[in-house]
Amino acid sequence: MSGPHRPAEPTSGPPDRPAAPARAGVGDLVRWAAFSCFLVPVALLWYGASFAGTAGTALGLAAVTAVCRLLLRRSERSAARPRTRGGGRRSGENTPVD
Repeated sequence: MSGPHRPAEPTSGPPDRPAAPARAGVGDLVRWAAFSCFLVPVALLWYGASFAGTAGTALGLAAVTAVCRLLLRRSERSAARPRTRGGGRRSGENTPVD
């Protein structure tokens, strides 16, 4: 070991407030995915891949990125919805007894 263990330094700002909103993280993720949809085909062409293969790769990456973005947005919406306890059995007068 190189030295004694030091605790992590506290982050700046109030402790009860997150440093950055979660939405920014999702936006960054989608931006990087869109960037890779551009960068990967360029790199493939640079290294001599066929144009048809590169176009297929670009379309595939764009489709995966679009589906992931859709799923992330759906996940955010469901997380923002208030949770209710539903389903299951309820006790009451009309509950059959065996």
